[in-house]
Amino acid sequence: MGEDNLSLVLHGIGDMRLEQRPVRKPGQNEVLLKMHSVGICGSDVHYLKNGRIGDFVVKDPMVLGHEASGTVVDVGEGVIHLKKGDRVAVEPGVPCRVCNFCKSGRYNLCSSIFFCATPPDDGSLSRFYVHAADFCYKLPNHVSYEEGALLEPLSVGVHACRRAGVVMGDTVLILGAGPIGLVTLMVAKAAGASRIAITDLDANRLQMASKLGADQTIKVTSRDGKEVADHIRSSFGDPDRTIECTGAESSIQTGIYATKSGGVLVIVGMGKSEITLPIVNALVREVDVRGIFRYANCYPTALELVASGKVDVKPLITHRFKLEQSHDAFEVSASGKDNAIKVMISCEK
Repeated sequence: MGEDNLSLVLHGIGDMRLEQRPVRKPGQNEVLLKMHSVGICGSDVHYLKNGRIGDFVVKDPMVLGHEASGTVVDVGEGVIHLKKGDRVAVEPGVPCRVCNFCKSGRYNLCSSIFFCATPPDDGSLSRFYVHAADFCYKLPNHVSYEEGALLEPLSVGVHACRRAGVVMGDTVLILGAGPIGLVTLMVAKAAGASRIAITDLDANRLQMASKLGADQTIKVTSRDGKEVADHIRSSFGDPDRTIECTGAESSIQTGIYATKSGGVLVIVGMGKSEITLPIVNALVREVDVRGIFRYANCYPTALELVASGKVDVKPLITHRFKLEQSHDAFEVSASGKDNAIKVMISCEK
């Protein structure tokens, strides 16, 4: 196929190029998508700035982008639930489907998973992209492409709330009001949390959190985790569930100190590989500390939350760019200037 397939390719630290890539025919159980909307994630920016996240290192040129939606333009053999013209959201992780993790439903832990824009796997920031059909979800007519792209971060929020066990009547503390903290706020609210508090260093993000339904916002002014926790407990109380969305060492410490005895702390944010924690404080108060890695079986729930109107992700989009403007888009996303929260790229000509 000779179509224009302009793609955003990361070659190394600070080296991001717009290049033409060949358009691949879909294989068995695959679909060819004409991409529409792709959101910039913090991991995309991290790879651009650092060339790696943990053990995932950019060694060869890699197409960026994994928060995506598009239109089916061709289907491979065996695809029966999608057809040309269908608008879909793309779940970026495709597991092996046969290992014990996959069979038990925890396919996010599959060691052979393909995940868009995680080295060495190419992402979807391009005009055309081929993906597994069973990890593409048809969008209802009233759900936009941009909302479809935002199902990816929303699924992280769904998984975080599930891991935390958020149920009706719970009090929930969210540490960090970035995109993931904000979607987690919306999911916790939809799950029936009675009161939700959220923290951040940035007053503008806390203002957004208030608009999205936070009952209390707390501006962090100290790097002392216990001091921040004491302030939270005095003004909000001891939360049943705490969800940490920054990865900062002091914030994780706050999560342990603030969570009620017998409660749950879920750590979503990924920062340094090794940190110091007040672990005895967690042990003697039986605070369960849990991690999450991406999500599993969350896209259908995320889509239903958006389609039903229980969650409105549209206010998260603060900036929009064309694919040809990708360098400008990444600059805005990385700097956070103009109060950027979620930067969306349109891949259509």
